Amino acid sequence: MAQYTPPLRDMRFVLFELLGANEALAGLPGHEGLDEDTVMAVLEEAGKFAAGVVQPLNAVGDREGCRFDKASGEVTTPTGFKAAYAQYVEAGWPSLACDPAYGGQGLPAFVNNSVYEMFNSANQAWLMYAGLSHSAYECLMAHGSDAQKALYLPKLVSGEWT
Repeated sequence: MAQYTPPLRDMRFVLFELLGANEALAGLPGHEGLDEDTVMAVLEEAGKFAAGVVQPLNAVGDREGCRFDKASGEVTTPTGFKAAYAQYVEAGWPSLACDPAYGGQGLPAFVNNSVYEMFNSANQAWLMYAGLSHSAYECLMAHGSDAQKALYLPKLVSGEWT
């Protein structure tokens, strides 16, 4: 059975030794107190989620795929995908790099990108659900009207809508 091992040492090296993320964080407004230990704690938890929840569903997704019931108009995802998404939401992963004004945690995009790298490596098909939602969030942040932002962003950020 395939396994996923999060590349945490490689991520620490690239982010903090190669790219100097500590220095960059010190210059980012609102992130002055964010440090290597905090970022790595977030990435370690994401790695556990990727390895323990997301990756085991990879083969299930390949075997089952999504199913569309023409009679009811309902789509069913592979076994375990919905429960994994509920855990993802409960853990606060959708809100990681989102604006606190809409319920987000306000972490820098590089943290979110590192988390998504692990989730994608563990199970690309499953991440498409969350990834598309975050893309919709980014699009609305950049181009949405205030009314659209007020309506859609809190539910996208919380993970209630996807």
